[in-house]
Amino acid sequence: MITKNIHDAQLAEVKPISENIDEFVIKPLYYGYGNTLGNSLRRVLLSSIKGAAITSFSIEGTTHEYSAIEGIREDVVDIMLNLKNIRFKVHSDAPIELSLEIKGSDQSSEKDGEKRVVAGDIKLPAEVEIANPNQVICHIDDPKYVLKMHFIVETGRGYLSIEQSSEDRIHGDMIALDAVFTPVLRVRYSVENTRVGQDTNLQQLTLRVETDGTITPREAFEEAAAILVNQYTALAGSTTVESAPTPSSEVEEEETGTNLPITELGLSARTANALTNNDIRTVRELLNLSDANLKELKGFGSKALDEVKEKLTELNI
Repeated sequence: MITKNIHDAQLAEVKPISENIDEFVIKPLYYGYGNTLGNSLRRVLLSSIKGAAITSFSIEGTTHEYSAIEGIREDVVDIMLNLKNIRFKVHSDAPIELSLEIKGSDQSSEKDGEKRVVAGDIKLPAEVEIANPNQVICHIDDPKYVLKMHFIVETGRGYLSIEQSSEDRIHGDMIALDAVFTPVLRVRYSVENTRVGQDTNLQQLTLRVETDGTITPREAFEEAAAILVNQYTALAGSTTVESAPTPSSEVEEEETGTNLPITELGLSARTANALTNNDIRTVRELLNLSDANLKELKGFGSKALDEVKEKLTELNI
């Protein structure tokens, strides 16, 4: 077993930006780890999070994707593109069959006499939800036409090509559809310098995650982190890394000012020099000395003591 001390990175903050967008702040990271971790998380988020999509479908009276449908404004290829934009949340690992049946409209309220067919018109079982029910599927322009469609929705990760989808079709008479399963739409990250106490050679990673509404950004982030942990654990074997003491205590000292350098207190040059010449370089070292001890310091008198007390009071230390 090989051990080495290393700081633990922490999820320091989660900032909600909008309903489906969150920012995750991770720190402290050793220099260079910001890009390493950010790139790894981004790749996993975009390619490996579990989701659901339509993998095949059928339209009654249509046999292939190059058909024109009498009564429908769009052709089959246009409908295929619209179907790929429907976002499903499925609470099952098995393929699920869905259906849709809707008649054209003869109501004057419909634009140009057309009936708009949307994802919300699909009949759903209890284990399926649609995140964007207003997604348009097609428009019926014949009031007497009845549209009948069937869909196969499957869960998966990453991308399923139309060739693979065609080979694995449950029903051979259905039209295959390539599928993008990932529920994560966009991931951006930035890396900034940060510090913990006197250690300034550290980094902070900010990761912005946007999902399609079928999963929260926090759920996607945690799933991506778990995937990476599983991969690296398998590679690490019996080697373990002993974590250094958490820097939270050092951060707390920094926030309260006890680890602040004397030079940053805003003291007069005479007083600051008197302290540093006596090897007192931080507020913590200053607080360890009594008033009597301070007065005994070379070049440090009563006026300097009053100035120090006044400055510490201003800083609530």
